Amino acid sequence: MRINHNIAALNTYRQLTIGQGAAAKNMEKLSSGLRINRAGDDAAGLAISEKMRGQIRGLEQASRNAQDAISMIQTAEGALNEVHSILQRMRELAVQASNDTNTQDDRNEIQKEINQLTEEINRIGNNTEFNTKKLINGDAKGPGTSGATRESVKFDFSGIGAGQTGSTVLTIGGTDYTIVFDNTTDNDNNGTKDSVNEATKTITIATKGSDPASLGTRLKAAFESMRGKDPTLSISEFDFSQTGETLTITARAGGRFDGQAGDGSIQFKSGVNPVTTQVAKGSNGTNGTLTFQVGANNDQQITLSINDMRAVALGIASTTAGGDADAGAGNAVFATGSDNMITKDVTSGTEYALDVTSAAKATDAVKVIDEAIKKVSTERSKLGAYQNRLEHTINNLGTAAENLTAAESRIRDVDYALAA
Repeated sequence: MRINHNIAALNTYRQLTIGQGAAAKNMEKLSSGLRINRAGDDAAGLAISEKMRGQIRGLEQASRNAQDAISMIQTAEGALNEVHSILQRMRELAVQASNDTNTQDDRNEIQKEINQLTEEINRIGNNTEFNTKKLINGDAKGPGTSGATRESVKFDFSGIGAGQTGSTVLTIGGTDYTIVFDNTTDNDNNGTKDSVNEATKTITIATKGSDPASLGTRLKAAFESMRGKDPTLSISEFDFSQTGETLTITARAGGRFDGQAGDGSIQFKSGVNPVTTQVAKGSNGTNGTLTFQVGANNDQQITLSINDMRAVALGIASTTAGGDADAGAGNAVFATGSDNMITKDVTSGTEYALDVTSAAKATDAVKVIDEAIKKVSTERSKLGAYQNRLEHTINNLGTAAENLTAAESRIRDVDYALAA
C-alpha cells in the first residue's frame, strides 16, 4: 500500500481516457460516415483521397462539358437540317425553271423565290448560335477564319513566245496540273485551238504563229472550264484571275485551303518555268476551332471545326454579278440586276443568287445546288459523328468516375462493422 501515489487509480484513469478517446473517434466516424475526418486519422490516406476527389469532380464536370458540347452540335445540325430543306426546294425550283413550258414571267417569279431562299440560308448562317456563340457563319471554322490570309501566287507567262514547246507543271491543292505548249497548232489568240482534259488534268495551249498575248486569259478560261467539267478537282477550291499574260491563282475564301499557314498549296513544280511571285502566304485567323474539355486533366480535349454554311461558301451565291458558278457546270451563272440581289448579311452588302431565268441557266444551276447539298451533307455527317463520339465519351467518363469513387470510398469512408 502506497501513501503518496495510487497506481491502481492512475492506471484506471489512463485506461478510461484511452477508451473515451477511442469511443469518441469511433462515434465521430459513425456520425460522419468518414474514416478520415482529419489529417491525423490517416495522413497518407487523406492526401491520396483528396487527389482522387479532384479527379472525380473533374470527371463529373467533363461529363457535363461533353453534354453541353452535344447540345451545341445539335443546335448547329438542326440549323443545317433546315438548310438542307431549303436547298432541296431550290433544286426543285431549278428543275421547274429548266422546262420550257414556263414563260419568261414564270421564270422571273421562280427567280424571286430562289433569291429569298438564298437570303434565308444566309440569315440562318448569321443567326444560329449557342450561348451567344455563332456556329455556322465561319466563326467556328478552323484555319482561315477572321484575320486569315488566303494564299495567292502569280504566274507570269510573258516569256512564253510563239512556237514555245514543252510543258509547265503546277501543283494546285496537292494535285499536279500540266500545261502543254503545242507549237504545231496555229495560235488564234482566242482559245479556240486550246483543249482541256480533266481526266489527265492537262491543258494544251496552241503557240504556233503570233505571240500569245492572250495567254493569261486563255489559261484562266481553260482552268475554269476544267473545273466546271469536274467540280471534284482540287482547283474547285481556287479562284483564277488574269492581267495580260499573268495568271493569279488564289485559295477560295472559306475553302479548304483558305488560311492554311505555310501549306504551299499553289506552286510551280517542273518544266518551262514561268516567273513566279508569291502574293500572299496563307496564315491562320484569330478565330478557329471549338475546343471541348472532355477529361479531368490538362489538355484532355477534342476540337471541332464547323465550316461556313452561308450561301457564298456553299457556292450558290456570289458577290459578283454575272460570274460563273464555280461549283457546277460552266454555264451556270449568278443573276444580275437589282431585282436579283440578296442581302449579304444582317448588316450590309449585296450578293447575287443563281440565275434561273433561262432553261440553260436553270438546268446548270441544278448541278451547282447538288454540290451545295453535298457540302451540307458532309458537314452534317461530321457533326453526327462527333455527337456519337461524345456520347461514348460521356459513358466512359461515367464509368471512370464510378470506379474512382469506389476506390476513394475504400480509403476515406468508414467501415461500420470495423468502425476503425
